[in-house]
Amino acid sequence: MKLTTRIAQVPPSLTLAISAKAKAMKAEGLDVCSFSAGEPDFDTPEHIKAAAQEALAQGKTKYGPAGGEPRLREAIAHKLREENGLCYEAQNIIVTNGGKHSLFNLMLALIEAGDEVIIPAPYWLSYPEMVKLAGGTPVIVATSPSAGYKITPEQLRSAITPQTKLFVLNSPSNPTGMVYTTAEIKALAEVVVEQDILVVSDEIYEKILYDGAQHLSIGAVGAEIFERTIISNGFAKAFSMTGWRLGYLAGSPELIKATTIIQGHSTSNVCTFAQYGAIAALEGGLDCVEQMRQAFAQRREVILERLQAIPGLKCPKPDGAFYLFIDISKTGLKSLDFCNTLLESQQVAAVPGIAFGNDDCIRLSYATDLATIEKGMERLDKFVQSTLGISQ
Repeated sequence: MKLTTRIAQVPPSLTLAISAKAKAMKAEGLDVCSFSAGEPDFDTPEHIKAAAQEALAQGKTKYGPAGGEPRLREAIAHKLREENGLCYEAQNIIVTNGGKHSLFNLMLALIEAGDEVIIPAPYWLSYPEMVKLAGGTPVIVATSPSAGYKITPEQLRSAITPQTKLFVLNSPSNPTGMVYTTAEIKALAEVVVEQDILVVSDEIYEKILYDGAQHLSIGAVGAEIFERTIISNGFAKAFSMTGWRLGYLAGSPELIKATTIIQGHSTSNVCTFAQYGAIAALEGGLDCVEQMRQAFAQRREVILERLQAIPGLKCPKPDGAFYLFIDISKTGLKSLDFCNTLLESQQVAAVPGIAFGNDDCIRLSYATDLATIEKGMERLDKFVQSTLGISQ
């Protein structure tokens, strides 16, 4: 069997691979501390589960519209207007099988051979692979710790060519947890408008913020940037609904029609009764989200304090999401060797930074309980000191 050349260009997801290996080790009875999954460890809030259960009881188990249940599309549009200052209506929304699926649909609808997509690094590992699968060319722009791992307007402008079609913006960021300030968002918006390109803003972590950091949707800056903005979001992170596979894309009616055609020929509609859980999430208030955010904030403080005591490691303090992006370069190991050895020797699962475009870093997720954080950081400390030849 001869497979397509496009699949040969795309490696498997390292985050999923590391998580699977950690789960397999746990199944064998090993005491694994996993910091690999970008998944809240909380259960989905009860009112959301109850809404899906009620939908099941009412027989909402049949095919639905490919673009999503009308009531959910209305609720998403209302959320974007009220919370993000984005003037969308239901016709501007498609409901997708997770936030990842919304981005994949977008790339298939928008990108073709010869098109370039600008992606700041470190990046979420699936961005460049989606571009490749759509036939486009990812243009990776390296950012620095001194700049908070954020692309500057000058870097963005320099990366744009006549072939540039799209700029991918992710704030709060996976894997760094960095959040662009209002001034930084406005400066990037100026470049997008000036150069007449499109921007997709991945806002899946928008509710997980710390220390007074604020999220600004780039499309809310003004009318000209709004016309060039596409929003990707979902319910996985804020509402702890990762397994529900519920996301959405917001953009022009033409784009939404195109992505609906793609979805109609690939997955059809999103799980019908699950969408009623999403409606409950949007209409049920944000108290449950705030409770989880406060827990993440506490965990962030604990894991940072423990990390800062480990020789040879450093990372910036994240403003959002639930990740640390840690510089391991002083250990002399590259990220894949570091993570494999750490998992085998100390049963601690982390994700190699090479998956995110930086081989001198690793990503730890602190979306796990405090006991795991304490134990896992103790093991990480032991591993690093051993690697550096420090006697304990």
